[in-house]
Amino acid sequence: MYDNYNFLVFGFCTTDRASDCLVSLAAQAKGVSLCFYWGKTLPDPHKVLSGSGNQVRWIRLEGPATLARPEVEALLKAAVAQAKHPLPTEKGYTIVKSISAKQRPRRAPSQ
Repeated sequence: MYDNYNFLVFGFCTTDRASDCLVSLAAQAKGVSLCFYWGKTLPDPHKVLSGSGNQVRWIRLEGPATLARPEVEALLKAAVAQAKHPLPTEKGYTIVKSISAKQRPRRAPSQ
């Protein structure tokens, strides 16, 4: 879990390393997104992923039902399948980090 610029992020990783993140939930004032850390390499035949960067892709979560959509479940399974390390079988734990030592100033809310 970390505060990165304008997002509060909950990463789900297979190890303690952030680079071993499978997915994360990124919350901001506009809503929550499900981010796939290695999303560019995932099969996306239904074109549900957003983003055009070198690595991360995301889906805006309209509500809990978004996670139950078959195409989203398929992306989650594909992310687990391509992980460098398998998912731990034991109960996980939470690590709290501040990734951005020097954060950009937060934007004032629109009025």
